Amino acid sequence: MGITLTAGAAGLGAVFLIGRSVRRHNRRNRLLTKPLADEQRQIIEKNVSLYNLLPEPMKAQLGGLVHVFLAEKKFEGCGGLEITDEIKVTIAAQACMLLLNRKTRYFRKLRTILVYPHTYVANEISAHGSMVIEGRSVRLGESWQNGPVVLAWDSVRGGTVNMTDGRNVVLHEFSHQLDQEDGAADGAPILESRSSYAAWGRVLSDEYEALCKNKKQYRRTVLDKYGATNPAEFFAVATEAFFEKSRQMQKGHPELYDELRGYYKVDPASWFDRGD
Repeated sequence: MGITLTAGAAGLGAVFLIGRSVRRHNRRNRLLTKPLADEQRQIIEKNVSLYNLLPEPMKAQLGGLVHVFLAEKKFEGCGGLEITDEIKVTIAAQACMLLLNRKTRYFRKLRTILVYPHTYVANEISAHGSMVIEGRSVRLGESWQNGPVVLAWDSVRGGTVNMTDGRNVVLHEFSHQLDQEDGAADGAPILESRSSYAAWGRVLSDEYEALCKNKKQYRRTVLDKYGATNPAEFFAVATEAFFEKSRQMQKGHPELYDELRGYYKVDPASWFDRGD
């Protein structure tokens, strides 16, 4: 009798999960075809400069992705910040730039975005040999594996208004979310096929080592030198440059550009060509 009940409960659980998955799929499909409200579009046009360079079909696609994002993610204000539609829509639109044209799980491990009004101070623990040092650091944002994304609103605004400086805290932190989907923050997100990893590993490893060398020799590069911290930060920094310094990356780092274009399924350099 106990085995029968257990099997029955398992069956009901499976039916429930399937039903929930179907409902979520149908809801997402409805949201993906829903156009942006005029107020939302105006916010994005004002605050997300890259949006204005997109072809019209891609703008419509981004609008649908924004609707899904807003329906499934929770925003919380910190440090006295009141969450507004402007904050939610601006962050959602930038994050969803990373999902265009891709088979996506909509940042499946992410539930909450915490937003501070400005750069914030966080506790930090670091190891130096046998010593463990506790301290505090000033941050623009961070991404927790199986946890929230934390952002400073002033940095969000500053990063998106200037779309050619290669610095965008939303693109940076949400690329970490993509990197972490396989359970490891290592600069190797989930790729389409196993055969893709060899070229990805070779190109990004070579570029990472080159950036580390350029940092030591104080050479200027297209990529922010913070990317020399580790492979995970390199992927995030490369993502920022891919979207905001696409022409420079395509010219100076063609293999890296091609790998990121293959992963993100977009060609930002062509957007800037359209904007000339």
